[in-house]
Amino acid sequence: MTSSLAVEIIDPDLADKAATLADRLVEERLASRISEQDPTLWGPDAEAEAAIRLAWTALPRTSRALVADVAALAAELRAEGVDRVVLAGMGGSSLAPEVLARTAGKALTVLDTTDPAQVADALAGDLERTVLVVSSKSGTTVETDSHRRIFEAAFRAAGVDAASRIVVVTDPGSPLEVKATEAGYRRVYTADPNVGGRYSALSAFGLVPAGLAGVDIGELLDQASEAATVLATDKPRNPALRLAAAWGAAHASGAEKLVLADTGSGITGFGDWAEQLIAESTGKEGTGLLPVVVEGPQAAGFADAGPDATRVSIGPATDETAISVTGPLGAQFLLWEYATAAVGRLLGIDPFNQPDVEAAKKAARALLDNPETDTGSARPSTVDGEVEVYAAPGVLTAGAGTLTEALRTLVAAAPHDGYLSIHAYLNRIDDASAELLRGELARNTGLQTTFGWGPRFLHSTGQYHKGGAQNGVFLQITGGHDEDAQVPGRPYTLGSLQLAQALGDGHVLIERGRPLVRVHLTDRLAGLAQLMRAVQELPH
Repeated sequence: MTSSLAVEIIDPDLADKAATLADRLVEERLASRISEQDPTLWGPDAEAEAAIRLAWTALPRTSRALVADVAALAAELRAEGVDRVVLAGMGGSSLAPEVLARTAGKALTVLDTTDPAQVADALAGDLERTVLVVSSKSGTTVETDSHRRIFEAAFRAAGVDAASRIVVVTDPGSPLEVKATEAGYRRVYTADPNVGGRYSALSAFGLVPAGLAGVDIGELLDQASEAATVLATDKPRNPALRLAAAWGAAHASGAEKLVLADTGSGITGFGDWAEQLIAESTGKEGTGLLPVVVEGPQAAGFADAGPDATRVSIGPATDETAISVTGPLGAQFLLWEYATAAVGRLLGIDPFNQPDVEAAKKAARALLDNPETDTGSARPSTVDGEVEVYAAPGVLTAGAGTLTEALRTLVAAAPHDGYLSIHAYLNRIDDASAELLRGELARNTGLQTTFGWGPRFLHSTGQYHKGGAQNGVFLQITGGHDEDAQVPGRPYTLGSLQLAQALGDGHVLIERGRPLVRVHLTDRLAGLAQLMRAVQELPH
């Protein structure tokens, strides 16, 4: 086993239980059968999906040709004075490239938002030096299509040949491939269609934008290749089997949450990538593992985690760590993918489908198509300063007349060992202070608390919210816009799309009986400050 990739189970009781499960997985030849792309591992109901979703195991080898190809394209662009890379992509099309670029210290502007101001900021960069990577497996992702249309118009307005500045990554035969070919875009990369989005870090979806940004993707594949042999081995010390067994043992003991903290791994933002992989793969049929990404080992929810959560260090173990995972980034991508597929077998679910993701998309599309049904203009339950409060029926009591009282009522609706999930449909750059709410709410409520930027999380933890354990309560945050942007060729603006996505997801959660409160910030800066003060008043 390579010494650079390791999973250590620090908690002795968990280690004993995990050892039993790991032995079972070894006897079933699970690791080698995954590497052989055996679709029968997850039962007959999952076999059809698994049969077209296991090519990720071969990516360390099959993606090798991309190294020279992407390097050549990057050199061409640089020779033309194009050295600014903007990535339009959602979920699996954006999370891995962002981790790669941030870890390598390379500049990559990631657009996984429908916030008009954040898109405007990306447009305000030097378009003469910009290449746009449009990345969508289906080729129909509404956010990504909107970004493509907006940038194409902006290039033309700036006197830049738009087709020469757009690179596409998609599946063969997708509507985006057809459009790109017709429009004569600079380059079209078609990825292996037998790789699901959240398992695509080592495919063209991860490597093309990262490579154009200057990341050494050859080194990344070297790391993954070295790990691949170990991860396909049916031995108890296989790191993937150990990790899956530890997760499975913890889940069987009532700890359905995994609290992920970076403890000096040298990898930036890995938890956000792992969050999608685990939540979307396992959160279904009323079960699953809920990742809770925290700010560090001293953050609320990690050091003080209760019996419903398992503390996982990405990096060296701390005094509180239950499981520690170390290794280089390329190896870790593959390790966590193997472990997630393996724990799917232990949980008895299909780790490759996402049956509940489409529900929120359909609801958002319905609101865009029928704006008269838009409840965003409905009267708020209460108005407190710069914050309007909207609540699902029956969530707020008659006395919840202030923002603090509304939050207190929402928190009280959480069941024992439940969780609180914050969904911020705001600007991930300018409104970054919203992320501070996670730690404050976790500290002041005692609940495991997750944070997601909308609509980005809809392509990630959104599956778990509907399909996983139904013990969550939800706080949506929306905000007013100083300026909006029309999406060319579409009958909606970015602002209306953003609100429709929030309301659509809220409708689905409410239909499934989950307590939800939406707070709308009429003034974002003042509203966020007021929201933080209300959170800090909760314990009193």
